[in-house]
Amino acid sequence: MEYNFREIEKKWHEYWIANGVYKVTENKDKPKYYVLDMFPYPSGAGLHVGHPLGYIASDIYSRYKRLQGFNVLHPMGYDAYGLPAEQYAIQTGQHPEVTTKQNIARYREQMDKIGFSYDWSREIRTCDPEYYHWTQWAFIKMFNSYYCNDEKQARPISELIAAFEQVGTEGLNVACGEEMSFTAEEWKAKSDKEKQEILLNYRIAYRGETMVNWCPELGTVLANDEVVNGVSERGGYPVEQKLMRQWCLRVSAYAQRLLDGLDTIDWTDSLKETQRNWIGRSEGAEVNFKVKDSDLEFTIFTTRADTMFGVTFMVLAPESELVSQLTTPQQKQEVDAYLERTKKRTERERIADRSVTGVFSGSYAINPFTGEAVPVWISDYVLAGYGTGAIMAVPAHDSRDYAFAKHFNLPIIPLIEGCDVSEESFDAKEGIVCNSPRPDVTPYCELSLNGLTVKEAIAATKKYVAEHKLGRVKINYRLRDAIFSRQRYWGEPFPVYYDADGMPQMLPFEALPLQLPEVDKFLPTATGEPPLGHATKWAWDAAAQKVVETAKIDNKTVFPLELCTMPGFAGSSAYYLRYMDPHNDKGLVDKQVDEYWRNVDLYIGGTEHATGHLIYSRFWNKFLYDMGVVCEEEPFKKLINQGMIQGRSNFVYRIKDSNTFVSLNLKDQYEVTPLHVDVNIVSNDILDMEAFKNWRPEYNNAEFILEDGKYICGWAVEKMSKSMFNVVNPDMIVEKYGADTLRLYEMFLGPLEQSKPWDTNGIDGVHRFLKKLWALFYGNTESLQITEAQPTAEELKSLHKLIKKVTFDIEHFSYNTSISAFMICINELSSLKCNKRAILEQLIILLAPFAPHIAEELWHVCGHTTTICDAPWPQHNEEYLKENSVIYAISFNGKARFNLELPADMSREEVEKAALSHESSAKWMEGKAPKKVIVVPGKIVNIVI
Repeated sequence: MEYNFREIEKKWHEYWIANGVYKVTENKDKPKYYVLDMFPYPSGAGLHVGHPLGYIASDIYSRYKRLQGFNVLHPMGYDAYGLPAEQYAIQTGQHPEVTTKQNIARYREQMDKIGFSYDWSREIRTCDPEYYHWTQWAFIKMFNSYYCNDEKQARPISELIAAFEQVGTEGLNVACGEEMSFTAEEWKAKSDKEKQEILLNYRIAYRGETMVNWCPELGTVLANDEVVNGVSERGGYPVEQKLMRQWCLRVSAYAQRLLDGLDTIDWTDSLKETQRNWIGRSEGAEVNFKVKDSDLEFTIFTTRADTMFGVTFMVLAPESELVSQLTTPQQKQEVDAYLERTKKRTERERIADRSVTGVFSGSYAINPFTGEAVPVWISDYVLAGYGTGAIMAVPAHDSRDYAFAKHFNLPIIPLIEGCDVSEESFDAKEGIVCNSPRPDVTPYCELSLNGLTVKEAIAATKKYVAEHKLGRVKINYRLRDAIFSRQRYWGEPFPVYYDADGMPQMLPFEALPLQLPEVDKFLPTATGEPPLGHATKWAWDAAAQKVVETAKIDNKTVFPLELCTMPGFAGSSAYYLRYMDPHNDKGLVDKQVDEYWRNVDLYIGGTEHATGHLIYSRFWNKFLYDMGVVCEEEPFKKLINQGMIQGRSNFVYRIKDSNTFVSLNLKDQYEVTPLHVDVNIVSNDILDMEAFKNWRPEYNNAEFILEDGKYICGWAVEKMSKSMFNVVNPDMIVEKYGADTLRLYEMFLGPLEQSKPWDTNGIDGVHRFLKKLWALFYGNTESLQITEAQPTAEELKSLHKLIKKVTFDIEHFSYNTSISAFMICINELSSLKCNKRAILEQLIILLAPFAPHIAEELWHVCGHTTTICDAPWPQHNEEYLKENSVIYAISFNGKARFNLELPADMSREEVEKAALSHESSAKWMEGKAPKKVIVVPGKIVNIVI
């Protein structure tokens, strides 16, 4: 019987849906296992073959764990908000919701064809009000919370207000934007507006001034990863740095807990290190510098207070509010010009760029350790968000300070004995300190570090700073608060309105969800408001409308609503929790449901989310843990980053000034131009010439110079892109070879975590493997050929070798080697002409996670009436793997001369006797008695003559 994959796959798709095979509920009689994919943004282009790589990997593991007896949660949904849909709406006038729904339908159709075991009854879409209801709810919770550093958790803002009422800021140790000091009496004397402004300094969700990537053309703030080389990734529009009042989340309050949590989860060392570097914990001191001839002073943070004696200038970030305060009238024009240039560069570009630029402010600061006046410069190599936005420059021992000092001819003072700073800075992490204090400067303080090691000097300086009230010892983090506003339409609305004083207030929970209203334009308003400024009526359900009317909340008269929307990561930060309980209208997730599923056991997605989504999601989860909403502090126990499938481009070679194309190996005989050609009309690098002529009108009359009657294309590995015509649609592969072939081939391309090129040249071999498997059951007949005969030792050995290998490989995500093992086993069983039920049924259970359609079909033709998904996973038996005999290499004076097969359980003495008595040994011994015989059991016998 022919292997009719189209008929088989259609049949089992329908069966799985009709019988709810993948629907899952909580079951306390089974251990749980939660497998999650990073859910996709549904673009209009649909899936290409690179997209399903991680989904196939997670599906294999989900099916495997189910076969092992686990209750597996494996959901899927859509990250449905985003700028692409909004930009398309601006260009065409079509509502983003319409295109998003169309794109989702396309994605679903494609994913269904591949045979994923998703429980689609749990599908979520971030643009669904039933979903973002709970994003809005979490935001309100964050607004009504502050972070207590003593208790290391979020607490109700009402507790902080009560403390202010009783003792003011005395003894306060909480996360905040700036340090404040006031008494209870001073607090009580403040107006309500003043109190609200102070509380914004402590709330976990707050409005604050922050530097953003502003794109005037798009009319919105962009995240760092949405900006490339100073322009927007989408559209290529100029982006500038701009100080704006934005909604922010106080992620920085959780910095230490985010660091500590990395020690409790099973992530790769490289990913953990990326997050540690992003969080950037550093221990040091804040030191106060007075401004010469002024009452002003400012603070710097340094991890190396011991280098204070080597400070020769100060540097401010261009965005620092100190710039305007310290710039003298004489320098203003030059400073303004510099600021105008730097605002067009993102922080990421500034970090990467090592060129030296800067401008003198005109002011000087007094070094509190030497009394010297040092110039204050402005340069974009200093960032406003790290530390205080101002640094003390020690050019002798910092490479960027050194380059700056050399460029602007500023002093360089070494502080380590014997170091040479004539050509470059010296890494001062070790050594003996000198020039502290400097012999050429009148002693200004009693501290002397000369003769101490660097470690001793750091400790002594920090102690001196604290004791003499020059600043304070402090732990600092590079991690900054998340900007949470976007001036876009297509995003979650904020549950925020503004009172008569212009202060933000939260909608009551009963009014949620505040739904995204209709607008007639998706661009900012004429007065510069975000697109929601065009809304004339906001969307409330009937219950919420009563709450709104009672509270007298009206967008156009008394209380205006927030016109910004939340960013993309708002909807993706806690989505794993909603999958647990997607239809709950009373809460984000039921407590008992959460305590059953707890957190994600296996999360699969790309490395590009290491410092965005994965940081924010961990923060969001920790906040919900503090609120008692979830029972686990970390959301993702194990994380696997799948590699990327790159495109394999094909080229044709057009002879100059003609419409003639020459085959690859003849092209050097002509002057040619290589052109990308659609890889879907190329097979094994051989061009379908008729399809090429019909591909584009300009090629209708194309002529070809062939080799051996074929046109052979060139090739290269490039990013999969429509512009390179190397995008391969999985639908085409499924139509031609079947979904099981696609699944196996994507896993067979190489290790899951490595990037690899897509190359259809090998897909035929995978398809032949499935046909060979089919032939084990049917042979060349139309009927099933399975027998009930007992397996032979060779058949059992082949099967159990496979069970052991595949089980190990799946646990270690080494899917490519599993598929190789399947191919070897099928070849062995085919050679043995095996058709034993005891062997073949176990074989298809092993294959079911990889190729579920053919496995389900063969399982049922073998007489089973329930799905193969619930069969027990096979266990290997070591007894079947024992070797009865081994091959010894027989060597003479270290040189192998012949092989000898002997029983595996033969003793050393018997092996030695057999080797010496073998007829071939006589030739090499030449009648001599051996001086020594060395036996390595199971491997070699070396006879020394």
